[in-house]
Amino acid sequence: MELFILIITLAIFAETSFLVLKKQKNHRSGKRKIFVDTSALIDGRILNIARTGFINDDLVILKNVLLELQLLADGKDAEKRSRARAGLETVAELERVIETDVEIMDDAEYYGAKVDEELLKLAKENKGAILTLDYNLIKVAEAEKIATLNINDLALAVRSEFLPGEKIKLKILEKGSNRGQGVGHLNDGTMIVVDNAASKIGKEVLVEFVKFHETSAGKMIFAKIAKS
Repeated sequence: MELFILIITLAIFAETSFLVLKKQKNHRSGKRKIFVDTSALIDGRILNIARTGFINDDLVILKNVLLELQLLADGKDAEKRSRARAGLETVAELERVIETDVEIMDDAEYYGAKVDEELLKLAKENKGAILTLDYNLIKVAEAEKIATLNINDLALAVRSEFLPGEKIKLKILEKGSNRGQGVGHLNDGTMIVVDNAASKIGKEVLVEFVKFHETSAGKMIFAKIAKS
């Protein structure tokens, strides 16, 4: 267990210099520094977001944050050990995402300080932001006028507007690709495929959402004609 954690940690430090030099070719001036909290690394969703190319700012991971993860990974709590190891692996994978600039900051001058206090101080000094899921840290940052990024807020912002079982009135515009299907659209252009609605073209009917299908190309909703 300890050997696995040590290998992951050493791999992160060993790759940092090479990957930072590699990414400096694509570095653009004026980018904001986003200081990543332990909770965001343990959560892991930041990796998928980075892979989409949506993060244009610099991600900064403090060595004290890595140390905190390592201590958790060495602890007695099995669940915390597992999540901390996943967090260390997230760091290693983030460094390989070419679309995102990741900096491992040597913050030796802060050793002994609480990680949250360090994140707040550095974010304020650099006019940056803190990426975290820690509710208390977010509240303190807000009080000190420091920007925060919460992945849970992002997930809520992009969630489906409707839920399975909800009903709306929809105008059927054309036949679907499968027999008996009719197709309509929401105001935002989302396609709704309705079973047994091919005979309702040109009419407005009450439909009930059944399931959602999302891909990189967009969202599609499957529905059925609802009972009034």
